[in-house]
Amino acid sequence: MIAVLQRVSEASVTIENEIKGEIQNGLMILLGIEEADNEEDIEWLNRKIINMRIFNDENGVMNKSLLDIAGEILLISQFTLHASTKKGNRPSYIKAAKPDIAIPLYEKMLNSLDFAIPTKIQSGEFGADMKVSLVNDGPVTIILDSKDKK
Repeated sequence: MIAVLQRVSEASVTIENEIKGEIQNGLMILLGIEEADNEEDIEWLNRKIINMRIFNDENGVMNKSLLDIAGEILLISQFTLHASTKKGNRPSYIKAAKPDIAIPLYEKMLNSLDFAIPTKIQSGEFGADMKVSLVNDGPVTIILDSKDKK
């Protein structure tokens, strides 16, 4: 799994002109799932996401986690994170998991995060045409890859 974490002061996702989810202070996360992903990837990402010290403390130093600030999460499925651009100019998405694998893993990730933090978890809709808006705070953007553990 690949997760792109963006520290935000606000974020929202709109589907068919209706706001599906919105948060204030926290993380907007794009999540890409590949065929080889499983619950171990979810557990590793979950620990990293909720404990990553990327929020400012009282001295302006990134020393606080999502848990420390009682931050919110907006989780968006994003199969294009697994795009291969090695050949030609049209990306290939062959590594991206098909819906029968990706949807249950996406839902498990959503439930895992919801269980791990006491604040609001919002999400997009798997496979929908979504419009995502955010104010990246910092900007701070971190990419996590559960296969490389980085």
